[in-house]
Amino acid sequence: MPEPLVTVVIPTLAADAALGECLRSLEGQAFRDFEVIVVDNSGRGLARQIAAPFSCRIIENRRNAGFGAAVNQGSAVSRAPFLATLNDDAAAAPGWLGALVRALNARPEAGMCASQVRLEGEDLLDSAGMLICADGSSKQRGHRRPPERFAAEEEVLLPSGAAALYRRSMLEETGGFDGGFFLYSEDTDLGLRARWAGWTCVYVPEAVVTHRYSHTAGRASPLKAYLVERNRLFVIAKNFPAPALLRAPFAALARYAWHLLFLPRGRGAAAQFRRDGGSGWRLPWYVLRSHFALLAHGRRIWKQRREIRRKARLSSADFQRLLQLHSISPREVAAL
Repeated sequence: MPEPLVTVVIPTLAADAALGECLRSLEGQAFRDFEVIVVDNSGRGLARQIAAPFSCRIIENRRNAGFGAAVNQGSAVSRAPFLATLNDDAAAAPGWLGALVRALNARPEAGMCASQVRLEGEDLLDSAGMLICADGSSKQRGHRRPPERFAAEEEVLLPSGAAALYRRSMLEETGGFDGGFFLYSEDTDLGLRARWAGWTCVYVPEAVVTHRYSHTAGRASPLKAYLVERNRLFVIAKNFPAPALLRAPFAALARYAWHLLFLPRGRGAAAQFRRDGGSGWRLPWYVLRSHFALLAHGRRIWKQRREIRRKARLSSADFQRLLQLHSISPREVAAL
């Protein structure tokens, strides 16, 4: 039997009713040349019952391996030339996969495609590709804005892994997702490594997905607060050219200042963290702990950084221009 054109990999931790809705949306795709692999990170085989009515393969992990490592597992048992990632709390419109495949086939220089990801229950965007801040924080392009403002197919920096299509040859060249991120920003890291290697990314507005934002880990949970801060340090240490790396701490300080300003006004991630029951006084501890983690992983990350530069097809100046073209300010990051 010939290999399918696309493998869709769905990592799941909760393996709840949302996963069933996700799989049902894939059954309704107009494009049919694909297979589905569910990677169950629950450690309890929870996906089996939910996925039983659907045509898919299941990989069961004894513990939560994280998002990137789960996608890599799915990719390892597939030979399809394209690999799609889809969150278990996302539902794809019937034309989603076909639109992504068409766009990637039309652009041989593109190694990845971004979907138009909409917030469930709202006529607003979750993301139309991703932007990056000078401190390494990545945020959704167009978040909470009307989809009509992002109706053009165009080049963007990189896709959100919540709903993306990747070219296998790009994944093989770059090494795929870095499982060391565990959760959050692994799509940013992969996208930046792909950009260093000369690949581009195209945003496809016809590829529509609805998403329950942070359904599994929570919108502003303690786990997310720590991992987002730690992983943005991993991103800059691996991928930022030296001048950008030197500027990053100052951008981070600016973002922290905006968080402090927005906190009493009830705006931004810091305020959401407090509304969700977290202590604002814990946030400096997560920042400190994140920097300790960077030191602990320093040798591994330095080796990865050298390997990225060894394979780079872009100059540092070109890469810095790319970051500036698709940038978001510390103030905007703090406000989201």
